[in-house]
Amino acid sequence: MSLDLTQYKTLVFDCDGVLLDSNVVKTQAYFRTAKNLGASDSQAQALVDYHVRLGGISRYHKFDYYLREIVQQAPTQAAVQALLDEFSRELEVGLLHCPVAEGLTALRAATPHANWMVLSGGDQEEIRRLFALRNLAGLFDGGLFGSPDNKDTVLVRELASGNVALPALFIGDSQYDYQAANRAGLDFVFLSDWTEVADWQGFCQAKQIKVLANLAALLG
Repeated sequence: MSLDLTQYKTLVFDCDGVLLDSNVVKTQAYFRTAKNLGASDSQAQALVDYHVRLGGISRYHKFDYYLREIVQQAPTQAAVQALLDEFSRELEVGLLHCPVAEGLTALRAATPHANWMVLSGGDQEEIRRLFALRNLAGLFDGGLFGSPDNKDTVLVRELASGNVALPALFIGDSQYDYQAANRAGLDFVFLSDWTEVADWQGFCQAKQIKVLANLAALLG
Protein backbone atom coordinates (compact mmCIF):
# COMPACT_ATOMS: atom_id res chain seq x y z
CA MET A 1 0.00 0.00 0.00
CA SER A 2 1.64 3.22 -1.14
CA LEU A 3 0.88 6.72 0.11
CA ASP A 4 0.64 10.03 -1.72
CA LEU A 5 3.40 11.87 0.10
CA THR A 6 2.89 15.07 -1.90
CA GLN A 7 -0.12 15.96 0.26
CA TYR A 8 1.91 16.24 3.49
CA LYS A 9 3.58 19.44 4.67
CA THR A 10 5.38 17.61 7.50
CA LEU A 11 6.76 14.10 7.94
CA VAL A 12 7.37 13.02 11.53
CA PHE A 13 9.58 9.96 12.04
CA ASP A 14 10.00 7.74 15.06
CA CYS A 15 13.63 6.67 15.36
CA ASP A 16 14.04 3.12 16.67
CA GLY A 17 12.54 0.56 14.31
CA VAL A 18 11.81 3.21 11.68
CA LEU A 19 14.99 5.11 10.84
CA LEU A 20 17.38 2.75 12.60
CA ASP A 21 17.28 -1.02 13.11
CA SER A 22 17.87 -0.39 16.80
CA ASN A 23 14.94 -1.95 18.67
CA VAL A 24 16.93 -5.08 19.53
CA VAL A 25 19.92 -2.93 20.55
CA LYS A 26 17.75 -1.02 23.03
CA THR A 27 16.00 -4.12 24.35
CA GLN A 28 19.35 -5.76 25.11
CA ALA A 29 20.60 -2.55 26.72
CA TYR A 30 17.66 -2.51 29.14
CA PHE A 31 18.44 -6.06 30.24
CA ARG A 32 22.17 -5.41 30.67
CA THR A 33 21.56 -2.13 32.50
CA ALA A 34 19.39 -3.82 35.10
CA LYS A 35 21.83 -6.71 35.50
CA ASN A 36 24.85 -4.40 35.78
CA LEU A 37 23.15 -2.58 38.65
CA GLY A 38 22.29 -5.71 40.63
CA ALA A 39 19.02 -7.04 39.24
CA SER A 40 18.16 -10.71 39.06
CA ASP A 41 17.49 -12.26 35.66
CA SER A 42 13.75 -12.19 36.36
CA GLN A 43 13.82 -8.51 37.37
CA ALA A 44 15.83 -7.58 34.28
CA GLN A 45 13.44 -9.54 32.07
CA ALA A 46 10.47 -7.82 33.71
CA LEU A 47 11.99 -4.46 32.73
CA VAL A 48 12.49 -5.71 29.17
CA ASP A 49 8.89 -6.95 29.01
CA TYR A 50 7.62 -3.56 30.21
CA HIS A 51 9.84 -1.75 27.69
CA VAL A 52 8.56 -3.85 24.79
CA ARG A 53 4.95 -3.47 25.91
CA LEU A 54 5.32 0.32 26.06
CA GLY A 55 7.37 0.87 22.89
CA GLY A 56 7.97 4.57 22.22
CA ILE A 57 7.56 5.66 25.86
CA SER A 58 10.43 7.54 27.50
CA ARG A 59 13.13 5.61 29.35
CA TYR A 60 12.59 8.00 32.31
CA HIS A 61 9.11 6.55 32.80
CA LYS A 62 10.32 2.98 32.33
CA PHE A 63 13.07 3.28 34.93
CA ASP A 64 10.70 4.96 37.38
CA TYR A 65 8.33 2.00 36.94
CA TYR A 66 11.21 -0.47 37.26
CA LEU A 67 12.31 0.95 40.60
CA ARG A 68 8.82 1.43 41.97
CA GLU A 69 7.09 -1.74 40.80
CA ILE A 70 9.75 -4.34 39.94
CA VAL A 71 12.50 -3.89 42.54
CA GLN A 72 10.23 -1.96 44.94
CA GLN A 73 12.66 0.84 45.66
CA ALA A 74 11.96 4.54 45.96
CA PRO A 75 12.53 6.09 42.50
CA THR A 76 14.85 8.78 43.77
CA GLN A 77 16.54 11.15 41.36
CA ALA A 78 19.90 9.53 42.11
CA ALA A 79 18.59 5.99 41.51
CA VAL A 80 16.93 6.92 38.22
CA GLN A 81 20.03 8.82 37.08
CA ALA A 82 22.26 5.81 37.79
CA LEU A 83 20.05 3.70 35.52
CA LEU A 84 19.98 6.38 32.83
CA ASP A 85 23.77 6.74 32.83
CA GLU A 86 24.34 2.99 32.62
CA PHE A 87 21.73 2.63 29.88
CA SER A 88 23.37 5.38 27.80
CA ARG A 89 26.74 3.66 28.16
CA GLU A 90 25.30 0.32 27.06
CA LEU A 91 23.56 1.92 24.07
CA GLU A 92 26.39 4.01 22.68
CA VAL A 93 28.29 1.40 20.67
CA GLY A 94 25.22 -0.40 19.37
CA LEU A 95 23.54 2.74 18.06
CA LEU A 96 26.66 3.85 16.24
CA HIS A 97 26.74 0.64 14.22
CA CYS A 98 23.12 -0.50 13.73
CA PRO A 99 21.74 -0.32 10.15
CA VAL A 100 20.05 2.80 8.80
CA ALA A 101 16.79 2.27 6.92
CA GLU A 102 17.25 1.74 3.19
CA GLY A 103 15.68 4.39 1.00
CA LEU A 104 16.07 7.24 3.49
CA THR A 105 18.01 9.60 1.23
CA ALA A 106 15.81 8.72 -1.77
CA LEU A 107 12.74 9.50 0.33
CA ARG A 108 14.22 12.86 1.32
CA ALA A 109 14.85 13.66 -2.34
CA ALA A 110 11.27 12.68 -3.19
CA THR A 111 9.75 15.02 -0.58
CA PRO A 112 11.60 18.35 -0.95
CA HIS A 113 8.41 20.24 -0.07
CA ALA A 114 8.02 18.58 3.35
CA ASN A 115 9.49 19.52 6.71
CA TRP A 116 11.12 16.45 8.27
CA MET A 117 11.21 15.89 12.03
CA VAL A 118 12.41 13.06 14.29
CA LEU A 119 10.23 12.33 17.34
CA SER A 120 11.69 9.58 19.50
CA GLY A 121 11.17 8.09 22.92
CA GLY A 122 14.96 8.12 23.25
CA ASP A 123 16.96 10.81 25.01
CA GLN A 124 16.94 14.02 22.97
CA GLU A 125 20.59 14.98 23.42
CA GLU A 126 21.69 11.40 22.75
CA ILE A 127 19.71 11.35 19.50
CA ARG A 128 21.18 14.68 18.38
CA ARG A 129 24.73 13.48 19.03
CA LEU A 130 24.08 10.16 17.31
CA PHE A 131 22.52 11.69 14.20
CA ALA A 132 25.39 14.17 13.91
CA LEU A 133 27.95 11.36 14.17
CA ARG A 134 26.11 9.29 11.57
CA ASN A 135 25.67 12.25 9.19
CA LEU A 136 21.87 12.04 9.35
CA ALA A 137 21.00 15.27 11.15
CA GLY A 138 20.99 17.36 7.96
CA LEU A 139 18.04 15.41 6.57
CA PHE A 140 15.73 16.64 9.32
CA ASP A 141 15.14 20.35 8.87
CA GLY A 142 12.32 20.25 11.42
CA GLY A 143 14.65 19.10 14.20
CA LEU A 144 15.38 16.08 16.38
CA PHE A 145 13.23 15.65 19.50
CA GLY A 146 13.06 13.11 22.32
CA SER A 147 12.75 12.61 26.05
CA PRO A 148 12.42 13.79 28.74
CA ASP A 149 9.46 15.43 26.94
CA ASN A 150 7.00 12.79 25.75
CA LYS A 151 5.70 12.63 22.18
CA ASP A 152 2.34 14.19 23.02
CA THR A 153 4.01 17.19 24.62
CA VAL A 154 6.39 17.70 21.70
CA LEU A 155 3.62 17.45 19.10
CA VAL A 156 1.42 19.98 20.90
CA ARG A 157 4.36 22.39 21.19
CA GLU A 158 5.60 21.99 17.59
CA LEU A 159 2.08 22.28 16.15
CA ALA A 160 1.58 25.50 18.11
CA SER A 161 4.88 26.92 16.85
CA GLY A 162 4.14 25.98 13.25
CA ASN A 163 7.13 23.64 12.98
CA VAL A 164 4.65 20.82 12.39
CA ALA A 165 2.21 21.98 9.72
CA LEU A 166 -0.90 20.03 8.78
CA PRO A 167 -1.55 17.83 6.94
CA ALA A 168 1.24 15.82 8.51
CA LEU A 169 2.19 12.14 8.54
CA PHE A 170 3.67 10.30 11.52
CA ILE A 171 5.71 7.21 10.58
CA GLY A 172 6.09 4.83 13.52
CA ASP A 173 6.26 1.24 14.71
CA SER A 174 4.53 1.22 18.11
CA GLN A 175 1.08 1.56 19.59
CA TYR A 176 2.14 4.75 21.35
CA ASP A 177 3.29 6.27 18.06
CA TYR A 178 -0.20 5.69 16.65
CA GLN A 179 -1.90 7.06 19.77
CA ALA A 180 0.26 10.19 19.83
CA ALA A 181 -0.35 10.81 16.12
CA ASN A 182 -4.09 10.30 16.55
CA ARG A 183 -4.34 12.66 19.52
CA ALA A 184 -2.44 15.36 17.61
CA GLY A 185 -4.47 15.03 14.41
CA LEU A 186 -1.68 13.55 12.28
CA ASP A 187 -2.14 10.76 9.75
CA PHE A 188 -0.21 7.61 10.64
CA VAL A 189 1.50 4.72 8.90
CA PHE A 190 2.88 1.69 10.73
CA LEU A 191 6.19 0.11 9.63
CA SER A 192 6.29 -3.60 10.37
CA ASP A 193 9.77 -4.92 9.49
CA TRP A 194 11.53 -3.96 12.74
CA THR A 195 8.61 -3.52 15.13
CA GLU A 196 8.57 -5.24 18.54
CA VAL A 197 4.78 -5.03 18.92
CA ALA A 198 3.82 -8.65 19.54
CA ASP A 199 0.48 -8.72 17.68
CA TRP A 200 0.99 -5.77 15.37
CA GLN A 201 -1.21 -7.34 12.69
CA GLY A 202 -4.18 -7.56 15.02
CA PHE A 203 -3.59 -4.08 16.42
CA CYS A 204 -3.33 -2.45 12.99
CA GLN A 205 -6.35 -4.32 11.68
CA ALA A 206 -8.47 -3.33 14.68
CA LYS A 207 -7.50 0.34 14.33
CA GLN A 208 -7.59 0.28 10.50
CA ILE A 209 -4.00 1.54 10.34
CA LYS A 210 -2.07 1.69 7.07
CA VAL A 211 0.86 -0.75 7.20
CA LEU A 212 4.04 -0.77 5.14
CA ALA A 213 7.07 -2.98 5.58
CA ASN A 214 9.71 -0.25 5.79
CA LEU A 215 10.68 3.27 4.75
CA ALA A 216 11.63 2.22 1.23
CA ALA A 217 8.03 1.07 0.70
CA LEU A 218 6.88 4.69 1.11
CA LEU A 219 8.43 5.38 -2.27
CA GLY A 220 5.88 3.07 -3.87
